Amino acid sequence: MPLSAERKTEYFVRMKELLGTYQKCFIVQVDNVGSSQLQNTRRSLRGKSEILMGKNTMMRKCIREYCEENPGSPVGPLATECKGNVGFVFTNGDLGEIREVLESNVRPAPARVGAVAPSPVIVPKGPTGCDPGQTAFFQTLQIATKIARGQIEMVNDTPLIAAGEKVTASQAALLQKLGIEPFTYGLLLKSVYDNGSLFDAKVLDITDDVLAAKFSQALSMLASLSLALNIPTQASVPHSIANAFKAILAITVELENYSFDKADVYREYLADPSKFAVASGGGGGGGAAAEEEKEEEEEEEEEADIGGGMDMFGGDEGGEGY
Repeated sequence: MPLSAERKTEYFVRMKELLGTYQKCFIVQVDNVGSSQLQNTRRSLRGKSEILMGKNTMMRKCIREYCEENPGSPVGPLATECKGNVGFVFTNGDLGEIREVLESNVRPAPARVGAVAPSPVIVPKGPTGCDPGQTAFFQTLQIATKIARGQIEMVNDTPLIAAGEKVTASQAALLQKLGIEPFTYGLLLKSVYDNGSLFDAKVLDITDDVLAAKFSQALSMLASLSLALNIPTQASVPHSIANAFKAILAITVELENYSFDKADVYREYLADPSKFAVASGGGGGGGAAAEEEKEEEEEEEEEADIGGGMDMFGGDEGGEGY
């Protein structure tokens, strides 16, 4: 039933108000999402964001009118996203936090005939609870089975449905027999809008650690290329300085009449290799062992003194107490 003129006016006023209030939003796909599930999601996001659903034609028209009324507004690209069964989740908060709430509000659902599988379905091996008379049903689906303890048992994990395939009647019947609800439905993140920029929702998977690792990798590659091409860059200069110091040091340690402060330490090490052992702490183990031996000797001496002054009855060894 089409909306009345009053309802349309109210909808346009509300959407324009949201477009002017919020700088960020998610474009979400709402296939197979029921009204109760959508209401639960709204309740979880209360105070953090606003969910707006509507017909694509109305949303596109509202966005165009808003851009005409507010020249220079960056919301124009949102009109191109109004395709399919979509809605908007407006927010000014942290996109990652809103994303976690949206992805947590999902419900399991059975496989219906003709539905497109959003993810692959793999039936685990093991007992099925079906009596041996239904073996032909599994053979039709080319599933290896055996009879064990009076019921059909699947021998291997079986990939039943691939992602993007339509569910057939046999596949749906098998999953129903096994009591498996393979799919989960919720608000599926399609795109992200942030102050005029539109990008894929997968960009939110990029964390600070990922960015730091990518930057380090790129910096290392740039330094390698700069060194190989003999073109100094900010990335390669520290390596060039280190290589130059090594070259100067290698020449200096071979000279008898010349040296400099930084090279003196290396010359001293080369002149007295025993300092390598001292620096590495190799002599520490011997000192500790000597201390332990000394302690053991002291303990033996104390035991000898105690035993030499008394006999087993508490008297002197000389027998003077008898």
